[in-house]
Amino acid sequence: MDRRLTPRGLERRRQLMAFAAERFAANGYHPTSVAEIVKGLGVGKGVFYWYFDSKEQLFAEILREAQHDLRRAQRQAIAGEDDPLRRIELGIRASLRWSAEHAHVYPLIQFAATEDRFRPALRKGQEVAVADVMRHVREGIERGQIRDGDPVVIAHAILGVTTHLARTFVHERGMPVEEVADAAVSFVLEGLTAPVVART
Repeated sequence: MDRRLTPRGLERRRQLMAFAAERFAANGYHPTSVAEIVKGLGVGKGVFYWYFDSKEQLFAEILREAQHDLRRAQRQAIAGEDDPLRRIELGIRASLRWSAEHAHVYPLIQFAATEDRFRPALRKGQEVAVADVMRHVREGIERGQIRDGDPVVIAHAILGVTTHLARTFVHERGMPVEEVADAAVSFVLEGLTAPVVART
């Protein structure tokens, strides 16, 4: 559905997405109905269907907006920074802070990863994230700051470490996000800059 929305319409759409995201996170995707969402906001179903064709489209839009919001936070964090290693560090810290501040998104992503209809959206977001990190890795390699290696593999490794630490220590164990960020940055930067030891 492609509608040109007024500022008021954009705000109403944002309210629907924010409330629905909270309900999906609390109760799960399948148990949460459109009726529950509109009742919680005190609006009719007609309002919902003005903005979204279905609950599925709403959920996909929540995922897409979360990915865009995370990327905005990362880009703001690295703005004006020339050093690629420093950009990688700032990006990791921004990602972990965003994850902690948007904890309700975590169960939505976990659920989406199990559903064929939502996996493509997650995959697309991951591809964008990998491309972003690869740019910094390539520049670091060219400058001699990062040891030579496959930028694709290195970018996936950085994202994998960050995602796993966010899931295990921020969301599941409730550790302070800055403490987790320090560990992530230390591990990643040491791995990027340490010389490769030849096997004998």
